[in-house]
Amino acid sequence: MRVLVSALEPSSNLHLKEVLKYNNDIELMGIFDKSLGTPLYDISDMAIMGVVDAIKKLRWFFKVANEMVEIAKDADKILLMDSSGFNIPLAKKLKTTYPNKEIIYYILPQVWASRPKRVKKLELYCDRLLGILPFEVDYYSSGKAKYIGHPLLDEIKIKNNAKEDIISFMPGSRKSEINRLLPIFKEVRAKLSDKKAIIIIPSSFSDEKIETLYGDISEFEISRDTHTALAKSEFAFICSGTATLESALIGTPFTLSYIAKKVDYFIGRKLLDITQVGLANIILTHYNGTTLHNELLQDAVTVDNLLNEYYNTNRELFAQKSNELREYLGHGSSKALASILKD
Repeated sequence: MRVLVSALEPSSNLHLKEVLKYNNDIELMGIFDKSLGTPLYDISDMAIMGVVDAIKKLRWFFKVANEMVEIAKDADKILLMDSSGFNIPLAKKLKTTYPNKEIIYYILPQVWASRPKRVKKLELYCDRLLGILPFEVDYYSSGKAKYIGHPLLDEIKIKNNAKEDIISFMPGSRKSEINRLLPIFKEVRAKLSDKKAIIIIPSSFSDEKIETLYGDISEFEISRDTHTALAKSEFAFICSGTATLESALIGTPFTLSYIAKKVDYFIGRKLLDITQVGLANIILTHYNGTTLHNELLQDAVTVDNLLNEYYNTNRELFAQKSNELREYLGHGSSKALASILKD
């Protein structure tokens, strides 16, 4: 079976890799990580950071979308994952050109956070809407939306087993994130010099890229295995992203730290009215009105504030809320998606 895939995010490709374990009859076409096959474009070609960068590459994205529509003629099914800014317009082009091809959207856009009008477009252009958060399917009324579990519950095979004072630092995967957070994280590490420190680096980064982006990180032990490093850590400092939910499900206490471009922060806070960044917090708020961790954003990301988080986070309460989060999500989604693609 040939499946046209549009998976632009590193996290989406990790989830896609898990799906392929349950269905080895799939031949991928389109946009995905080159480790999974031979893509039209590798995800590194599609990487952008913020609104300004997206505008600069707009014409090129239109070109890529047209190429995706062209090769879709040979696809049996279409799988769109996350990245609504690219994938919703692509879904429209694909449905217009191939009205009888099944279009599956997996990892739905965050319509519960902003731009709820996207619901109508998704229901119009897609045949199946597969949610990974229990509450998000309530925003759809066509009967196409279904909660199938969360992929991280398939991928995380380990629980926190910290037996010593180990602290993990995750300054992000994008150059701008690393540039903003790492200098502050290095100062925090210096203040906690009696602890063992691990810096978790994306497995795809070459030694040359690490040296260029990170500079001197000799005071850290380097790890490329996120789950193992988090599981043996008694605390973590994490940039916003999938890693925050991974740490929550593993059971490792952490604080979220994020410094965005001022224009992106303004758009998120003032125009889109986004009040929470951490996905674990968002999920628990919908479930029972509580939160799991603190969120330090923009000017609040200081050495003193981060140290305060380390010393004063309630570990027992975190463990309780982590278990509530797991219970609410219930089960994984990878096997279910593999079965749907096989139908």
